[in-house]
Amino acid sequence: MITKIKASAASIGEFTLMIAQMIWASLRKPPSWKLVRNQFFDIGVLSLPVVAITGLSTGMVLAAQAYFQLSDKGLTGTTGVMVAKSMIVELGPILTAFMITGRVGASITAELGSMRVTEQIDALQSMAVNPLQYLIAPRFLAMTAMVPILTIFSCAMGILGGYLIAVHVYGMAPLAFFDPMPAFITWFDLFSGLSKSLIFGLLIVTISCYRGINTKGGAAGVGKSTTNSVVICYSAILIANFILTLGLNASYWLIFT
Repeated sequence: MITKIKASAASIGEFTLMIAQMIWASLRKPPSWKLVRNQFFDIGVLSLPVVAITGLSTGMVLAAQAYFQLSDKGLTGTTGVMVAKSMIVELGPILTAFMITGRVGASITAELGSMRVTEQIDALQSMAVNPLQYLIAPRFLAMTAMVPILTIFSCAMGILGGYLIAVHVYGMAPLAFFDPMPAFITWFDLFSGLSKSLIFGLLIVTISCYRGINTKGGAAGVGKSTTNSVVICYSAILIANFILTLGLNASYWLIFT
């Protein structure tokens, strides 16, 4: 038990140190634009289809459930607000982070893990190339920038999906879907969703990179690190979402009431 506690404490310390070194490497000497641009494409552009499908289908389900549950209570006019607010504040950031973890986070861990077990990272160090600067900093910058943008895209697709179901399936008036939104959706809701997505992006890239560069045990170790990375990212996102929700709600009451 004591050995496991010591190992966990050492891992937390190494993880924290890697984050500090990664931020310092990114700020002291930013990586080349070509490396960052490639990560923008891999993380952002290639994730658009899965994020679009996730957001669109979630919005459609929300609209169908909201309209069905509220139709006998005369509250169908709130369908648009429920879809938009749910997507912006909670489901958009969470589902986007989950999709990015499965598509990009696992890929980062597997790629860095393969480089570690085949000694490519050691070769970079022998050539005086900082792996944090060359491998991790571009992913860190791209992930930090792209996850909030993908979250906005997911929310827009979710609202579109809700609109298609509410208007073209259930016959709701288009204006009735959109009109209540300005009254019930505030800038604080947008800030909450974007701040969550930023934190989720940081969690995904730091956990994935840490598990990747610390991979051991050959091909089996790469698979184990990739699986562990995805599980840890999912758990960290859910825990962080709960903490952020409590913190953001408390700050709202302190500032605006």
